[in-house]
Amino acid sequence: MKVLSVCGLAAVLVAWAGCASSKSSSSWTPTGDALVDGRAAISQGPAKDRVVWQYRTALAGLRRGQYAEAKALLDDAILTIGGINANDKEAKKSRSLFSEESRKTFRGEPYERVMAYYYRGILYWMDGEPDNARACFRSAQFQDSDTENKQYASDYVLLDYLDGLATVKLAGDGSDALKRAQAVSKSGPLPPYNPKANTLFFLEFGVGPTKHATGDYAEQLRFRTSQSVVRSALIKIDGVTIQTSPFDDLSFQATTRGGRVMDHVLANKAVFKTSTDVVGNVALVSGAVLAQNRHTQEAGLGLLAFGLVSKIVSATTTPAADTRSWSNLPQYLSFAAVELPPGPHVATVEFLDVRGQVLPSLTKTANINTTPTRDTVVFVSDQSHTTKTL
Repeated sequence: MKVLSVCGLAAVLVAWAGCASSKSSSSWTPTGDALVDGRAAISQGPAKDRVVWQYRTALAGLRRGQYAEAKALLDDAILTIGGINANDKEAKKSRSLFSEESRKTFRGEPYERVMAYYYRGILYWMDGEPDNARACFRSAQFQDSDTENKQYASDYVLLDYLDGLATVKLAGDGSDALKRAQAVSKSGPLPPYNPKANTLFFLEFGVGPTKHATGDYAEQLRFRTSQSVVRSALIKIDGVTIQTSPFDDLSFQATTRGGRVMDHVLANKAVFKTSTDVVGNVALVSGAVLAQNRHTQEAGLGLLAFGLVSKIVSATTTPAADTRSWSNLPQYLSFAAVELPPGPHVATVEFLDVRGQVLPSLTKTANINTTPTRDTVVFVSDQSHTTKTL
């Protein structure tokens, strides 16, 4: 009876493993258009993947000048980020031995959450709300504060720099934020704040990090990074040329994020999976030997059943890392501020390679109109098709 009971349990586990491994097919067909596909994935895809698609689609919209859509998507994603410590049943399941981490609601690694707040801050500043923009930049820096190695905690240059600039714009003292930014800057002295600079250029270029898994059971989260062809940019406006270098490198931010609780959970899952697999092998071999002798047959059958259960438990343990990622992020972030007289202006942004040579195919032109009442914000990406009239 004991043997039958164990075998019955094994059968249940086999069935459970089959159910757990089944994958549902996508309910939408990709078209190759980032906005169209993103909207479809958000409305028709799994709820657990909603945020990653909101991230990607918001950035695609921002690069096309569809700012209202980008704001709505980021606002919704940020609500989810804000509930990161709330009770998430799928997050709890992903910590169990038999559930995948990718089952949990996606919120992203620290650098991904940082960028959601960063882009929302830009959009607030576009709307003439530097106070809300500053709040976003501060929230973004907080998202980077949970790294295991505190050497790399809250070390974005541009976030502190923009915090201080917004403070200056609001008639405050931004010197402390400027000092923090300078302390972590790797590109030399930062430009001093000019309260009269009324045109702000937010630049981005290069291809950002993506995720992949390594290890015997794909339990180790790793990042793929590539060196950007673009290394700097020139802004030309009203006969003035401004050269900008990267303030921040997202590949660096991703790879210095430090450990997470989930990293340790996945390591423990991998150890458990190996141990149960080895125990199962030993039990199966020993059981097969004992089952051949009628005096030890019952014990042998019991070991065989135990070995089978152990192997099934090993097979259903899922330590694989979650490799969903905000896949259209840039590598570099840059910024420049200039004072212009009220009225229309034409700005040209040229992207330069490592030798300082212009990459003509990436040049962007923006028609902007400055006013005496609020700052004009220009967002330019090397991945944008065009820039919008502002």
